[in-house]
Amino acid sequence: MTITACRLYFLRVRTRVPYKFGTETFTEAVCARVCLSVRDSHGREAEGWGETPLNVGWVWPSQLPYSLREEALSDFCRSIAVQWMCSQAQGHPLEIGYAFLQSDLPDLWNKRNASVQEEDRMPWLAALVCASPFDLALYDAFGKLVGCPVYEVLDREWLPRDLSVFLEPAPDSRVSFKDRYPADYLAPAVSKLPVWHSVGSLDPLDAGEVREDPHDGYPVLLEDWIVRDGLFCLKVKLRGNEADWDYHRLAKIGAIGRRHGVRWLCADYNCTAESVEYVTDMLDRLRVDDPLTYAMLLYVEQPFAYELEEHSLDVHAIAARKPLFMDESAHDWKVISLGRQLGWNNVALKTCKTQTEALLSLCWARAHGMTLMVQDLTNPMLAFITHASLAAHAGTIMGLECNAPQYYPQASEFEARIHPDLFARRNGYIDLRSIKGPGFGYRIEEIGRPLPPEEELV
Repeated sequence: MTITACRLYFLRVRTRVPYKFGTETFTEAVCARVCLSVRDSHGREAEGWGETPLNVGWVWPSQLPYSLREEALSDFCRSIAVQWMCSQAQGHPLEIGYAFLQSDLPDLWNKRNASVQEEDRMPWLAALVCASPFDLALYDAFGKLVGCPVYEVLDREWLPRDLSVFLEPAPDSRVSFKDRYPADYLAPAVSKLPVWHSVGSLDPLDAGEVREDPHDGYPVLLEDWIVRDGLFCLKVKLRGNEADWDYHRLAKIGAIGRRHGVRWLCADYNCTAESVEYVTDMLDRLRVDDPLTYAMLLYVEQPFAYELEEHSLDVHAIAARKPLFMDESAHDWKVISLGRQLGWNNVALKTCKTQTEALLSLCWARAHGMTLMVQDLTNPMLAFITHASLAAHAGTIMGLECNAPQYYPQASEFEARIHPDLFARRNGYIDLRSIKGPGFGYRIEEIGRPLPPEEELV
């Protein structure tokens, strides 16, 4: 497979209510949608599609104005598109994607950051997110070229090289990647998945907390969401710098949840906590003062800044209390390996950090006995289809996060006509059976979404 053309589009979506996580609140996002045209040695041609929201607050927390960061991400996507248009790469998408992530993307990122002041430098996480729609399009194109779903072309029949070319085991393990392929680490695919509803820091828990009601036919209060969608998993966004607020928020949500059949909670700090003791103190307080909520807490997610090399906290004390998941930190298997040494014992996967890195991280983590989750980036439209597909094959601890139906449900109107049970949460689940055909099974021709003008690339 070789790449013959690249097209880039930007689609803006707006939230129905503000969504606060970590230190930032967002009310809109730009989704980068990519189409890669490819050809094989027999002259067959195909088009592959990929999409990722450029969620500025998550990928690039900063004091810089939001608009400047968003424009910088859009410009970087344009630079990546030009690079792909000039690419001479050939092979399987895992090979092409890996080579791009090892060489082309770091070169583009370093060149971009060398041209700006230090305070304007883009994080590597942001670079990965900009690269992800192109990487996803690679896999979709290859699947269409050979007439197979993406997750059926990840074994020795399709890959000329095994995982030992891409991964190294931890020195203290007996793991070997020789003669092993991504398919060896995938779980049997499932057609239905439990969903996690995100409770943002601004989301009202009762009528007294309602600041804004769009009156658009969707719930505002948490308990109404639970009843409407049959939810039994809630992901709670915490502040990480106000211990009493975090404790009482989690306890209140636990009590509301129990009244309506919720079984599981997750505490997500989005990199805002600064000490291990901050987290362990809350867990210990919950265990003693609110044991029912403590028992509902299935795991804790990414309390600390994601640059593990700069923030090498020993987190064994947290992992001894509850499963501890890397999210923003889990860029690739090398960072996961470092995290494992520090006590992180589980990994959250995201397609927004590229399908290639998600697959390699999955393989490395599973080979080393780490549990997996698949987390959202408030993915709408095509981005949600690839996100759900990864979760269906990853064998997660409990379903997947799914919050685009909360914050911009109308954004996926066209896709939902073809995948009605995928984009609607019913009885706490989504249904993936409408995903069919080669590549990612988008059924993009049936969706028929009108696109904005193609971005001009120079």
